Amino acid sequence: MRRSFAVLLNALEPGPENMSTYPSTPKFEHGFPEPTGILVVNLGTPDAPTTRAVRRFLRQFLSDPHVIQYPRLLWWLILNFVILLIRPSRSAAAYRKVWTEQGSPLLVHSDAIANKLRERMATVTDEPMHLELAMTYGEPSIARAIDKMMAKGVQRIITLPLYPQYSSTTTAAVVDAVASELEQRKSALAFRSIDDFHDAPGYIGALAASVREDWQQNGRGEKLLMSFHGVPRSTLENGDPYEVQCRKTAQLLADALALHDDDWLLSFQSRVGREEWLAPATDETVTALGQRGLARIDVVCPGFSTDCLETLEEIAMQNAEFFSDAGGGSLHYIPALNARDDHVQFLAELLQQNIEHFPVGIAA
Repeated sequence: MRRSFAVLLNALEPGPENMSTYPSTPKFEHGFPEPTGILVVNLGTPDAPTTRAVRRFLRQFLSDPHVIQYPRLLWWLILNFVILLIRPSRSAAAYRKVWTEQGSPLLVHSDAIANKLRERMATVTDEPMHLELAMTYGEPSIARAIDKMMAKGVQRIITLPLYPQYSSTTTAAVVDAVASELEQRKSALAFRSIDDFHDAPGYIGALAASVREDWQQNGRGEKLLMSFHGVPRSTLENGDPYEVQCRKTAQLLADALALHDDDWLLSFQSRVGREEWLAPATDETVTALGQRGLARIDVVCPGFSTDCLETLEEIAMQNAEFFSDAGGGSLHYIPALNARDDHVQFLAELLQQNIEHFPVGIAA
């Protein structure tokens, strides 16, 4: 009977012209381990520091309604007939300032985190796992990463966006992209996302250790500025917890470093357009500090897990010029956590905690 049933199934198998374009998951067999997929996601980067590559990246990035929440037709006109005609060449020039022999700093550091996480996860659990790195925009894509996981027979996916603070413009974009890809594949895979870790002791501890080590090696400035990526103020008014979480991260880091209130400041960077954004603005803050004649300020970016254009070019170069031009001395940038051992160890523990509380078949 079993043999006849198998023959019938083979006879009913669709031909190549009717098969899905997505890789299928290997047939499930009882008694075999059920692999867990770990999807580590960062924002994304152009493939090269060229105008064409940047234009392609910006088109995908700025077309996402999570990122730009304008009326779609109006924004399509602005994007295609203004921004994509002007901004790609300017952004490409900025990318060239920070590009390395290995490629984009964001991708290089993200890849290093993923590689170390694979090694670390293998030591903390006996469960079979398959970890992939993906970018919300650009390559390696979320779609390609999910294809690889399904080909390995993954039964559940845990998504780790490398954003310490939750935002509808970043974290939600990752979750929706993963859900959309699974829906397109008509997949029953369960998945859950780690939405934030803005106040996790391991994260705050790694941040504090990185600042202390930098001060030991390079001395200490008169002020520590904590600069977070900005978002439109309307996101806060619509219920986004991002600003609250940024301020909590900053206060916890200040407490861990035993800083007094007048030792540190918080600001938000990367404003674009005429809409009101979260304040105070980083560029205005460093200019004001420069006008006070401070000899040195230190800047750390606790909202960035990896160094990228916004930290290396915008902070360490642009804002350093704003500070000195206003009458200040030097602006010293303290690098992001990147693939530091304490950062990777924290992420591994965070993943393990979520895996232990994520039974197969339950989406969260």
